[in-house]
Amino acid sequence: MFDPLMNIAIGCDHAGYKLKEYLKKNLQSQNIPVKDFGSFSEDSVDYPDIIHPLARAVDKNDFQKGIIICGSGNGVAMVANKYGNVRAAVCWSEEITRLSRLHNDANIIALPARFISVEQAMGFVKIFLTTQFEGGRHLRRVEKISKLL
Repeated sequence: MFDPLMNIAIGCDHAGYKLKEYLKKNLQSQNIPVKDFGSFSEDSVDYPDIIHPLARAVDKNDFQKGIIICGSGNGVAMVANKYGNVRAAVCWSEEITRLSRLHNDANIIALPARFISVEQAMGFVKIFLTTQFEGGRHLRRVEKISKLL
């Protein structure tokens, strides 16, 4: 079950545009607030221009969760993970998605649009938004992620 108070940030590059639109409409049909940071077409864009504002907003806790999409999921995750309170995980299977929440308390899911179907993506998003962080032994590890050595 989705948390009705959760608000979601979503963004993509041109490769992820169709998938972003599908996910956004699906979530909004379930009355989940979604803020679209772009891209707004399949025209070529530089993903950092979209992902930096989205990740900054998640970093400041303006949004509880984020969904970011590009061809491989890697580029958008690399940008998002520049922010201290962001833990973006590239997810391409149910188990990877579940573990990203259970063990890593990921707050942004990065999806590889060129390698998964829309149905798979929606399934991963559902897992991501409904799986709670386990805490416990994982908490101290997560707390060390943003520490500079």
